[in-house]
Amino acid sequence: MKELVFISSVQKELAAERKAIRDFICSNRLLSKHFEVFLFEDLPAKDQRPDSLYLDKVSKCSVFLVMLGKEYGWEDPKDGVSPTDREFDLASQTGKHRLVFLKNLGNQKQHPKMAALTEKAKKQLVYRRFGNTSDLVSLVYDSLIEYLEQRGVIQHKPFDAAVCPNATLADISADKIKWFLNTARRERNLSLPASASAKETLTHLKLLDGERLSNAAALLFANDPQRFTMSAVVKCARFHGVEVAKPIPSHQVFEGTLYDQVDAAVDFVMSKLDRAVGTRAVSASAPVKYEIPKDAIAEIIVNAVAHRDYTSNAAVQVFVFADRVEVWNPGHLPKGLTPGQLGMPHSSEPPNPFIARPLYLAHYIESLGTGTLDVIRLCRESNLPVPDFEQRGSQFVVTLWRDWLTTEVLAALDLNDRQREALVHIKTSNRIANTEYQEVTGATRPTAKRDLEDLVHKGVLVPMGAGRGAYYELSRKRLMNGSIGSADGQRGNGSEMAQMAHSQTGPSVKPGRENRRIRNAPQTRRSVGHSSANKGGRKPRLIKRHMNGTKTHPALSRSKKRGKKK
Repeated sequence: MKELVFISSVQKELAAERKAIRDFICSNRLLSKHFEVFLFEDLPAKDQRPDSLYLDKVSKCSVFLVMLGKEYGWEDPKDGVSPTDREFDLASQTGKHRLVFLKNLGNQKQHPKMAALTEKAKKQLVYRRFGNTSDLVSLVYDSLIEYLEQRGVIQHKPFDAAVCPNATLADISADKIKWFLNTARRERNLSLPASASAKETLTHLKLLDGERLSNAAALLFANDPQRFTMSAVVKCARFHGVEVAKPIPSHQVFEGTLYDQVDAAVDFVMSKLDRAVGTRAVSASAPVKYEIPKDAIAEIIVNAVAHRDYTSNAAVQVFVFADRVEVWNPGHLPKGLTPGQLGMPHSSEPPNPFIARPLYLAHYIESLGTGTLDVIRLCRESNLPVPDFEQRGSQFVVTLWRDWLTTEVLAALDLNDRQREALVHIKTSNRIANTEYQEVTGATRPTAKRDLEDLVHKGVLVPMGAGRGAYYELSRKRLMNGSIGSADGQRGNGSEMAQMAHSQTGPSVKPGRENRRIRNAPQTRRSVGHSSANKGGRKPRLIKRHMNGTKTHPALSRSKKRGKKK
């Protein structure tokens, strides 16, 4: 809600100055966000006494701005007091924030009553003098900015270090303080005792300014942080395909402390990813491996929460698509650091240091600038492409790929429009048959056959089944170090064309029978998939190759055998 600035002066004498102040405040990008202006002459004609009307506005204003010049103005016949004098007295009695500006008169003498009013104002307040309208506007701007800074509305300090308006120690969660102390003592050997009070803990973390809470304290430990910073939330959504499209099958907004938001957002993403369940050969519980490592997801989300611009009205957003996970956070990289440098050792320069330190002590982040390097390593170890880091306008976006078919790889494979359209369908539904390809792309059966065979040749698809039950799945042969073009020069497991298209190369992982790939997305006729080597427990029908290079279909081979028996 905007605060009201009441402008008081002798109207006729200072009409130009009154209008200049009003126009400046209303047009200034910063001041107009926080203030609205009352000028008596702007009011339409009303059946109401003028003095009761303007005095009511004085009572409701936040800032009383008075300009004193030469003239005293109209005097009330009852007591000889002018509106300006009466307004000043009411503003003083009601404790309004008063700003006094005196006009330079040179050798001119003030009206005796105006001189008395000026002396009264001088004794109570610090005043400022102006010579012309330009000087006055500049002085008003400085005074209003100082007022906003005193109230903690704007600040030169980093957001996390600035005072959180209206927040007190009573807003801090005792349970969250206790959890933090136990966690930080266990994870980082925090020197504070487990019995430390909220005030002692926040003082140790430098999150108190006297008795006033900082924004970081409210975001990390308050019972209701969103009461102070509404945009401090994480919005998560899952989409069926590879683009943002309605209907959205799953959408949640996570509030609470920053710790709570990170935990909830990570759990949301992990619940939407594929996971492979191994055997109990090593332990009593079967190991579970997600297609994207949980530590990589957690690192990117906590980085977004820790390093975002909290002065923005935007929220951290996490999107789960059929082929990738995107994490958007409002803000930019520190000055001098580019997205390309995140893949190499770099210094840690958190924009919110008072938020970052408690997150570090609770072991949510590291302090050495190794977070992105760890994510890259985890993705490579899982045979996934290196994440994409990019600045999109005012948002910094990280993309974690769920398979090796990134946008860059697909572009290098030189696919036609039909094939690209079909791949969007396959990434959503996990499989496609010739008839489905025809329906999705509008291709004829022969064209569909050629396109699908081309995708198989390029290592993008893998044929499954035979006859009328034949279909195609995405190749899970993700290429990393070891493919064509890699440093060690060894050949990977994908097709040569796919390897040449893939920028991050290496040996692919071929799931064996001991692993069951479980998809959380709805699937047709099955909830549990199998390895490409043995779908549904049925052996693939093989095509025999004779010494002369010709092929024999299994059905033809059986007919020949039956003929020999006859």
